[in-house]
Amino acid sequence: MGRALAPPDKERMSAKKSDNWREEWVGMPEFVQNKQKPYAQVIVRFETEADLEAFSKLIGQKLTQKTKSIWHPAKSHFGGPASGKAWIEDARKEGEDEA
Repeated sequence: MGRALAPPDKERMSAKKSDNWREEWVGMPEFVQNKQKPYAQVIVRFETEADLEAFSKLIGQKLTQKTKSIWHPAKSHFGGPASGKAWIEDARKEGEDEA
């Protein structure tokens, strides 16, 4: 069986924390998240739940009565596979030079 980990030393941890985040941020890269604006927006109204379901199947996206907006073609608001964005890790091992 594995060893149990000791609980964190809260006093020591709080001593490491800085109340002034700007001191810790020196030299860090700036991050700017630009809001992506759509080319066009369309309001679509449905008379029945069946109409909503039929439209959902037609465009291949899950829609519910609570759905406020979607991107078409599908794009995640949170990243992940549907966002078209992914983390790519360099497969080179330490000490290898670039080709």
